[in-house]
Amino acid sequence: MAPLPAEAVRVVTYLLLLASVLGLAYLAVANAVVFAFARRSVPQPAHFPSVTVLKPVSGLEPELYENLATFCEQDYPEFDVIFCVHDRRDAAVAVIERVIAAFPACAAQILAGDDRAHRNPKIANLAKGAAAARGDLIVIADSDIRVGPAYLRSLAASFARERTGAATCLYRAVAAGGFVPQLGAAYVEDQFAPSVLVAATLGTMRFCLGSTMAVRRSLLDAAGGIGALGAYLADDHRLGELVTERGFQVELSRYVVATTIPETTLRDLWSHELRWARTNFVLAPAGYIFSFLTFGAPLALLYLLVSRDARVGFPLLAAAIALRFALHYTARAALGVRRAPAPWIAPIRDLWSLALWLASLFGRTVRWRQSRVAVDSAGRMR
Repeated sequence: MAPLPAEAVRVVTYLLLLASVLGLAYLAVANAVVFAFARRSVPQPAHFPSVTVLKPVSGLEPELYENLATFCEQDYPEFDVIFCVHDRRDAAVAVIERVIAAFPACAAQILAGDDRAHRNPKIANLAKGAAAARGDLIVIADSDIRVGPAYLRSLAASFARERTGAATCLYRAVAAGGFVPQLGAAYVEDQFAPSVLVAATLGTMRFCLGSTMAVRRSLLDAAGGIGALGAYLADDHRLGELVTERGFQVELSRYVVATTIPETTLRDLWSHELRWARTNFVLAPAGYIFSFLTFGAPLALLYLLVSRDARVGFPLLAAAIALRFALHYTARAALGVRRAPAPWIAPIRDLWSLALWLASLFGRTVRWRQSRVAVDSAGRMR
């Protein structure tokens, strides 16, 4: 292969320099907004609307009992929990029954069955629970989420303003020992959470997160009920759109929940994160394409290798590495992470995420549990 012309090399070098500077700027902003989030206090509610918690459950998962149990021990005056399963024969039913038996004071029940009108299996599972919900607030949280007793109180406080139509929560990772869970946790805490905070700071929050989707029941009913989410892969993103389209706001709660990292192999982690990446690409193509600019350290390293300009390249790389390591510690403090710090994983995580970003640009098929799903340009499942 013939070498690139000198002019082309100069153009590539300048573009890499620009990308590296923008990546550096992102890391600086991310550190600032994560630090600001850490300084926010968790508010207390002025009133306590009734709450129904909907929990979609499908199959056995690591620490399922521990995760589900936390939703039954809430310090909240009026709430009920509806565990939704596709089939009464699901092995998770026995775990749910243990949870219900352990917390007799909690109004909890199991509902089984699917609404086949919904392409999204999570929404098909939740439809029956939504129909039975009694609370003024509907809270939906995935089965791998773990919370503390103040969770519902903190969510209720988010609805003190009348213009708040929905609230959602960031999350930290509960990761077992081993390289793969640590790699997954680094995405959740070092990359995903800061990117959400940057987006929320620089623009209007128009999405929810699957870790927690809390919404006024009256608003959800007016938007077409939970069935309005049934065709979409990213039901959390669609709920945020429905809320903001009706003139209400999505509030990012200061409360941080926890999520388990179940993957133990690189293949499983790649498949899971590729689904997230391709979903994000479909939902916001332009923004997602330029999201590679969040990888400041790899971009600075690439600039140094291509330009061979040590006077600019080394200081740029050193600044990017310093900010990236700082973000690791700042995010841990903001999210309440208690695991031992692992800054050594940051460069590996960045290179892994950059490879995921590249792979996500080619194809719209994702793997969800045991099925392969195609997504159209509007985020609907085919």
